[in-house]
Amino acid sequence: MDLRRFCNETLSDSPAPGGGSVAALMGALGVSLGGMVANLSAGKRGWEEKLRYFSDWAVQAQRLKDEMLSLVDEDTAAFNKVMAAFALPRGTTKEKSARTAAIESANKLAAEVPLRVMQTAAKAYDLLAEMAARGNPASISDVGVGLLAVRACIEGAGMNVRINIANLKDEKGKTSLSNKVQVFTEESEARFKEISKLVEKKLKG
Repeated sequence: MDLRRFCNETLSDSPAPGGGSVAALMGALGVSLGGMVANLSAGKRGWEEKLRYFSDWAVQAQRLKDEMLSLVDEDTAAFNKVMAAFALPRGTTKEKSARTAAIESANKLAAEVPLRVMQTAAKAYDLLAEMAARGNPASISDVGVGLLAVRACIEGAGMNVRINIANLKDEKGKTSLSNKVQVFTEESEARFKEISKLVEKKLKG
């Protein structure tokens, strides 16, 4: 799906793609900006001795971007499973039991996917930190935008975990997922603040 179609589909009355997929896409875009800065830095005149260093970061960014894009589709697929579970018949006791189990399983998956989005997107902070510290200074604003996108991705994915665990009957699993969201969110905020300081410093010259 191209970007225009994705935006149009998101804007429509279809519930998917929704916030989870959009969060993952924001992460992919944030990573892509970090990779762009790596590529621009690798090709900067006078920085030939740094070619390998920045090229390696660009390769890592490419892989991470692909992971994030896969999660865009996984989130939509997980949501569709939730909708399919709720649509199951419930005319008999057996059907009700099967439907309840399917809803529980689908909700758990719908929470686990955005949790993976949080974990995967967090890897981008290392890339962005390196580009902020050593990348082409002319591209520091791109690092900053990438940083904002990754932070929004992680916070948005966290919201999706929280809403999808709300109706889980597995209290132990719910608590575990909730605790992980809190940890990932706190770690993300710390990294964001750390890298933001460097970005702001370089923007001021």
